[in-house]
Parts: sequence; structure tokens; C-alpha cells
Amino acid sequence: GQALPCFTRRTPHRQRESARLMRARHRLSKLLLRHGIVYYDGQAWTGKHDAWLRHEALPQLSDRATRLAFDSDYDTVLVTKARRDRLDAAIEEMAADSEFTALVRRLGCLRGVSTLTGFALAVEIGDWHRFTGNSIGSFVGLVPSEYSSGTSRVQGSITKTGNTHVRRLLVEAAWHHRARYVAGKTMRDRWDLAPAAARARGDEGNRRLHQRWVKFIDRKKKPTIANVAVARELSGWCWSLAVIEE
Repeated sequence: GQALPCFTRRTPHRQRESARLMRARHRLSKLLLRHGIVYYDGQAWTGKHDAWLRHEALPQLSDRATRLAFDSDYDTVLVTKARRDRLDAAIEEMAADSEFTALVRRLGCLRGVSTLTGFALAVEIGDWHRFTGNSIGSFVGLVPSEYSSGTSRVQGSITKTGNTHVRRLLVEAAWHHRARYVAGKTMRDRWDLAPAAARARGDEGNRRLHQRWVKFIDRKKKPTIANVAVARELSGWCWSLAVIEE
């Protein structure tokens, strides 16, 4: 089978993980918040928001030290975003022409699994044939911990063992299955790149995972707990697409 890459931690998707854009943005937002400056005019981190930062938020800062802090934090946001965008382009290029291309395209048949996510999963997992649809959830720490004694069996929070990066990607992807399932243009474009068997499997998985969300909502489960359960099942659907015969 395909060996687990030894260069995983030096690949662009791991470098992208270290490009902490959200952290840089939060630092700038919190600086403004401490001075009572809050953006209310729509979604943040858009072109309009950027203009507000430069032309309205900055002039409200009175002292020179705070302005210097703003300039530093704002520059960090710009540099981090530029770095992330470069890495995104590099990952897209690698995913389109590498040993993982076919696998990434199959994984992309599932909602929430973009090219960037699919490539990261492909590189991090390596040989998917090491697992089954049930065991891969254990590998990424998405199964409940268990405390048993005699006839007593108590399950706790998830184990969080194994590959932290893969677990985070699956948890983030699982949120996409909460909304009503509609195969939009983005999904159909990804399907066009995958074989028919993968498209059918992906469509089946998308419907199943959304229904899981519906049941959890009906049972009034806490969303974060429900999402972890969906992520665990999503890992199994990813496995089934990874090992499917083309």
C-alpha cells in the first residue's frame, strides 16, 4: 500500500496550518475593542471592512503608541493572508498533479471536503488500507472514551488520540452537513472530476450525514456533540471513497 509520507510536517498544508490568520485578525479586533471601536456594517474581513479599518477605525485611536500597535497588527494580518494565499495556490497546484490527485478528487465528492482539505487528508493518512470504516475513527481520536468494570460500561468524551490535524479537518468539514443538502455548482464541478462510483458514494454519504444532523437536532442534542458524532461517521465515508475501486 501507499506509505505514510515522511515529509508530512514540511508539506504546504502543514505550513498553511501555521499561518494563523484568524489569530492575527483576532489580535487586531481585540485591540480596537479595548478602545470601544466595533464594526457593525456587515461581515468582517471584507473589502469594505478593510476600508473601515484604515479610514475610520485608525483615526479614532488617539495616542501614538496605540496607533503603532494597530499598524503592527494590521501588517501582520496582511502578511499572514498573503502567505496563506500563496500556500493555497501551491496546494491546489500539487493536488491537481500528484500521486494524490485521484484520491483528492474522490474525497471531494463529500460536502466540506475541498481540495485543500482532501489533499491534507490524503497526505496525513497515507495508506488508507490500514484501516476499516470503523477503525479510522479511533485512529483520529473521534470515538468516545470508555470506563468499564464488570457489567458497568460508561462512555466519556472522545479520546482525542492520534492525528490532531486530521481530527480538526474532519470536525470542521462535518459542520457543512448541517445545512439542507443541495448539490450546488461547486459540488457538481468536483463531481465532474471524479469517477461515477465515487460520485454515487459521495451523494449517498452527503444525504446520510445530513440525516444524522436532522436526527440530532430533533433530539435536541448539543450541536458541538452532534458535530463530533457526524465527524466520526464522515471519517468512515472518507475511508470508503479512499479505498473504492475506480
